Amino acid sequence: MKIGFCMLLWTTSLGEEHRALLEDIKATGYDGVEVPMFGGTPEEYAKTGKMLDEIGLERNGISVIPSLEQNPLSEDTAVRRAAVDYLKWLVDCTVAVGGKQVAGPLHQVLGEFTGVGPTQREFELARDVHKQACDYAQEHGITIVLEAVNRFESYFANTMDDLCGYVESVGHPALSTMYDTFHANIEETDPVAAFTRNSKNISYVHISENDRGVPGRGHVPWAETFSAIKSSGYDGWLTIEAFGRGLPELAAATRVWRDFAESPEAVYRDGYKTIRSGWDAA
Repeated sequence: MKIGFCMLLWTTSLGEEHRALLEDIKATGYDGVEVPMFGGTPEEYAKTGKMLDEIGLERNGISVIPSLEQNPLSEDTAVRRAAVDYLKWLVDCTVAVGGKQVAGPLHQVLGEFTGVGPTQREFELARDVHKQACDYAQEHGITIVLEAVNRFESYFANTMDDLCGYVESVGHPALSTMYDTFHANIEETDPVAAFTRNSKNISYVHISENDRGVPGRGHVPWAETFSAIKSSGYDGWLTIEAFGRGLPELAAATRVWRDFAESPEAVYRDGYKTIRSGWDAA
């Protein structure tokens, strides 16, 4: 098991100006970080990868579908082609930064709704996009990891059963799923059982408190969660994802209207202790 931290708490563009912060994250005990991928070039991500190598942090990518112009669910062939191109760009950036996985709700534009649930036609359209993108990802040694997201942000896949059923229907070795404790807390009748039931399809885990604040201070059942993850044989990343008000656009997108902790340092320092002690006790 490796412990990571998502840098979206501070930035959508990780750079040299974050070196001191990254060094403290490393000193806290983290094995790696999630690098936001919302713009830029592979060459720029290669520079970030070099900095992370110098600090001694591993890394993966995190992103979203940026707009309806790259919507994987669109009936417009050109738009779906743009979605494939965007996912290929994410793969290129992940390779450049030195990661192995790029994760996120890479199936639809967050906050965009049709007024009904996903249709079989939308699943068909998405499968075509993901198969093309995953062929490219596999060639480059990258896994695309889809995230189940709550009903207030997404309609395509809200539960782990829905998401894993979709990924199984795609049937591509370069496509996997993420389990996120925040979204599971909202959508699953039994969040722990949802992980256990779908563990064979899960290659990434987001550790996030029910309020998006400091893991261990809310009501997510951490002891049971860590026990289920550990007993499944999972040996991948446990990456903290927390949000604040430092980035206005991201705060608006994630519906963050207040501070969830006294400081960002409390999130990654106390959050690390929650994972480390919880895993050791499981």
